[in-house]
Amino acid sequence: MKIAIVCYPTYGGSGVVATELGKYLATRGHEIHFISYAMPHRLSEFVDNIFYHEVESYNYPLFEFPLYSIELASKIVEVVKYNDIDLIHAHYAIPHATSAYLAREILKKEKGNCKIKVVTTLHGTDITLIGLEPTFLPTMKFSIEQSDGVTAVSSFLKEKTISSYKVEKDIEVIPNFIDTDKYNRETIKICNLKNHFAPNGEKILAHTSNFRPLKRVQDVIKIFNKVRKKVNSKLLLIGDGPDRSECERLSRELGIYEDIKFMGKQDSIAELLSLSDLFIMPSQSESFGLSALEAMSCSVPAITTSVGGLPELNIHGETGYIAEIGDIERMSKYAIELLSNEKKYKLFSKRARERAMEFSQEDIIRKYEKHYETVLNS
Repeated sequence: MKIAIVCYPTYGGSGVVATELGKYLATRGHEIHFISYAMPHRLSEFVDNIFYHEVESYNYPLFEFPLYSIELASKIVEVVKYNDIDLIHAHYAIPHATSAYLAREILKKEKGNCKIKVVTTLHGTDITLIGLEPTFLPTMKFSIEQSDGVTAVSSFLKEKTISSYKVEKDIEVIPNFIDTDKYNRETIKICNLKNHFAPNGEKILAHTSNFRPLKRVQDVIKIFNKVRKKVNSKLLLIGDGPDRSECERLSRELGIYEDIKFMGKQDSIAELLSLSDLFIMPSQSESFGLSALEAMSCSVPAITTSVGGLPELNIHGETGYIAEIGDIERMSKYAIELLSNEKKYKLFSKRARERAMEFSQEDIIRKYEKHYETVLNS
């Protein structure tokens, strides 16, 4: 198949999933064309059947607001027309599925018998936050219903889409996936690196996110502050975003800044997670929880909130623990319990890895291929 993947190029979960999906599809012989305003950050190696098409931005004083959706639609038309694309896979309904629909209508007008298909994958923020704004709601509903195929990364997100938008469309749940070979503590040499972060054998807590308010990174710091009073430990904060400055201020205010490493954006996520002992995700909204899956694949138990799709991934009392949003006391208690009980920790670590194996890249990609084939034959 020749597949155009429309996605955001950033460090967020949707961009990571879209890029990894395209890369793996390419290894299975498909021709992949990425369309975005910048090179996806995980698209770092040359692969013969992967192509990147940049959406050019046009600035003119008359246009006070960005015209990205229109520019994107025009680029999709160009890529489909000159590369004989079979299917457009839009990651996020707004603006990507909207632009894909517009491109399809243009191509129908130009070619007459154009049979290009559009698959839309819903990742979360487009449904749970942006799309519910009155300004976007009609466009969101229309874009989903006009897609030839729709997938969601969790059962929670599927039900949220149906209930919030009253869509009359079949939605297939295809969860996020992980490269269990890459994210595998057993194959990563971490001894010297662990000694660097924990020279006195401290336990290492970790958190990865884009530091947006809904990730509640300050809760991670407050949890760590309680844990370190009972367990000799360090904290790795991986990522960057609007809340980072406030997080640094809080850590200084609590007098624990020296025990926290603000790592910023990193590409070596697997290595950093593999040297960690516990992953903390206190989010107020997560449609799936890809960062938690990455940690679990590295045999790191997770402590998460009970929101969205997290309970579908993290099994309470087996692969980690689940608590309510903002319950810092309970999450701290769980962390201390796990880090203080070696026998229980080893069992949770083993189960976390086993659970992650159920989301292996190869198994999930086959589900996407089957979905593509169903859509193309419809």
